[in-house]
Amino acid sequence: MAIELPPLPYADDALAPHISERTISFHYGKHHAAYVKNLNGLIEGTDQADASLVDIVTSAAPGGLFNNAAQVWNHTFYWNCMTPGGGGDPSGDLAAAIESSFGSIDSFKEQFKADSVGNFGSGWTWLVREGDGLAIVKTDDADTPLAHGQQALLTIDVWEHAYYLDYQNARPAYVDTFIESLLNWEFVAQNFAG
Repeated sequence: MAIELPPLPYADDALAPHISERTISFHYGKHHAAYVKNLNGLIEGTDQADASLVDIVTSAAPGGLFNNAAQVWNHTFYWNCMTPGGGGDPSGDLAAAIESSFGSIDSFKEQFKADSVGNFGSGWTWLVREGDGLAIVKTDDADTPLAHGQQALLTIDVWEHAYYLDYQNARPAYVDTFIESLLNWEFVAQNFAG
């Protein structure tokens, strides 16, 4: 069973002007697709050939297999964390949990932004369920909360290919835009409820 490149949850140009169709064509159409192709090459003819993506990520040792599998999972998750007309604030149980863990929605946004901007080099910033509360964690390269038994609720990709064509080196502007105009709180709430 080959791992497939999942379709985007929206059209290639749906996040414009915040994330351009050009960025999507490179990020999804080249980077994400390459991780899928590389992963399939690595598992072909092995005992992982019929494994699920989650099983591959959680069982792979550090190295090429883990990096490609985790990047397929991370990117698939990331695309769902954005939606046209996103942003705003969460509501219901998710909002209450964020307020309990961070003091307020605004405090969460400030910390998530600071951690995303300050995440050195290539990586990801995540909102995860941790124990009875929520936490923000940063991972480097392909690392993912999935590999550490944490439940991911939200992520932002801070590898330069996620934003460089649209924002050049202005990561703070990309992060602001993600939070204020793209963040898919409905997806985050579904993860929280699940």
